[in-house]
Amino acid sequence: MDFKKINAAIPPRDETAAQCARDRWNNIAKPIGSLGLLEDAIVEIAALTGTIKICIDRRAVVVFCADNGVVEEGVTQTGQDVTALVAGNMLKGQSAVCLMARVARADVFPVDIGMCYDVPGICDCNILKGTSNIMKGPAMSREDAERAIECGINIAKKLHDKGYLVLISGEMGIGNTTTSGAVAAVLLGESSKMVAGRGAGLSEEGLVRKQHVISRAIDINQPDPKDALDVVSKVGGLDIAGMAGLFIGGALYRIPVLVDGVISATAALVAKSICPAASQAIFATHLSSEPSAKKLLNVLGIKTFIKANMRLGEGTGALCALPLLDMALSVYNGMVSFDDIGLAPYDVHNV
Repeated sequence: MDFKKINAAIPPRDETAAQCARDRWNNIAKPIGSLGLLEDAIVEIAALTGTIKICIDRRAVVVFCADNGVVEEGVTQTGQDVTALVAGNMLKGQSAVCLMARVARADVFPVDIGMCYDVPGICDCNILKGTSNIMKGPAMSREDAERAIECGINIAKKLHDKGYLVLISGEMGIGNTTTSGAVAAVLLGESSKMVAGRGAGLSEEGLVRKQHVISRAIDINQPDPKDALDVVSKVGGLDIAGMAGLFIGGALYRIPVLVDGVISATAALVAKSICPAASQAIFATHLSSEPSAKKLLNVLGIKTFIKANMRLGEGTGALCALPLLDMALSVYNGMVSFDDIGLAPYDVHNV
């Protein structure tokens, strides 16, 4: 794929729409800036979509499901069969993300981008039956990583064509906090201790083993920190690559894509590294309890609405932001202006 060409094709921010949205907030009959980061998010959505008439009524969670060969190293409590089990529960509407999505009025789309086991009825975009063990060599070829990114871009287009207005980047894959930790360590220039968390609940011994695996995998594969595609292909996972494509597709088709936890944030950093213009489609939601979360979000240049120490994955944390955005939009779209009630507006220069 020609990522330079894709980056050039991403529409620029609409600064006029952004300013009009900011003016709308400043003229609503309430203290200026009093909804904080929620106001900023609506302004950024206007800049991305090119309109001040913001609507996010149709929303989708795209859950990229993939297995990781690194589970051979004992970095998880469960085996690869759990990935397929959870994916199957998503199809039945029984997983955590499905239950939360019903409350947030979102549709859930699980995608097999690299599972070892087949799940009948799932969206089949399988690139590989799981990646290779990064302690023994690269996770996948560069070409396979490109195919996974292309898959994410294509899914963004399909959902755009179906009328979806906001997307959530979700993932499911046993071992993916190890692969995302390795990718984050390289791109952030940090140690394995800084990026490796307990994931689904590792013991102290398990955490030390995970940190060792990340460090050793980086030493073995020597990924180039200046080449994010090289990094994700050598020490990453297919779910990370797929989510990176979703962020790039969001920018191409002017759909906001919400970041979930550290795996999603790592994918967002891959997307931004490959296609810098994709950054305008990347929106923060919550601050994960995983150790690298804050650094990843700082490098992405985005701030979260929620700090609740969540680390479930699947897109669940990002779902929690949708009701907040809905409430902000109820004010943005429905509240009277100072002119409507005959009051002089606040002076923005004195705020």
